[in-house]
Amino acid sequence: MNKRIDTVTLWRPVGPKELKLIEKSGMRAFPPRLPEQPIFYPVLSEAYAVQIARDWNVPASGSGFVTRFEVLKDFLDHYQIEHAGSKAHREYWIPAEDLPEFNRAIVGGIKVTAAFGKDANQPTVEE
Repeated sequence: MNKRIDTVTLWRPVGPKELKLIEKSGMRAFPPRLPEQPIFYPVLSEAYAVQIARDWNVPASGSGFVTRFEVLKDFLDHYQIEHAGSKAHREYWIPAEDLPEFNRAIVGGIKVTAAFGKDANQPTVEE
């Protein structure tokens, strides 16, 4: 009998530096947080990720990208969904020290689904 693996689809807006580090992992993991980044923030909607990538990452670094990935639900059950402002802005707050375990809970790869700014013509993965 096959056991079904429950996953949750999440998105993460990233800038070009973070995307290069994700690519270096073979599109399998997010890079460690910097000392001034104690929390990793994956978001629960593509629209919210697009808003951040377009409106924050592009002005900050010239380009913004939206990534999509699946995470084991059992792992995420240990964390609350947080609201960052409006109810449409829902995200998980994963402590930086938990990021290696988070990365191990990713099922499949990390896909780039949208690109904005000067590198907007970078290939993205279609559904």
